Amino acid sequence: MPANDRAFNYDLDYRNLNLREQPELYRVGKGEMGVLLIQPYKAEILPYWRFKTPEIARESSKKIYQLFLEYKEKGDFIGMDMARKFLQMGYTRARRYANHRTGQKYDGPVPDDQKGRSGAHGRDQLPHDEDPIKAESARIFYGKYLEAREDQEYKKLKKDWQEKYG
Repeated sequence: MPANDRAFNYDLDYRNLNLREQPELYRVGKGEMGVLLIQPYKAEILPYWRFKTPEIARESSKKIYQLFLEYKEKGDFIGMDMARKFLQMGYTRARRYANHRTGQKYDGPVPDDQKGRSGAHGRDQLPHDEDPIKAESARIFYGKYLEAREDQEYKKLKKDWQEKYG
């Protein structure tokens, strides 16, 4: 199967889709792809997603991980994957704010060839002094993200899902 067949499909009308009712349309994609699109999971998880302080991050990541476990109990792979994505996004966004006080990585607009990409890819980014509070929030989310990502049942369900649906 070509690699692009496994890509997240951004062409679907996610505003009007309930992927719990049409799970065959879900694609894992890479990293956090689709995290803010997939319903009803976005509505179920997003209200708990916060990282302003380590205390808030600890409570948030614990709640999202609890949702991961609840989805696991129900055999709901999409829910598990979405919770994992929110945990990963907690880490990456807290890291961004740890590195850049405003959350902006660039001095000016994002270059056209870099739009939609995340992380540092050798681009000119704003200089920064690390914010230790956001860095700790990032570490908290990263720990819970790893717990979800390395969960053996999650790994098995992910492999099965990708073999079945691409």
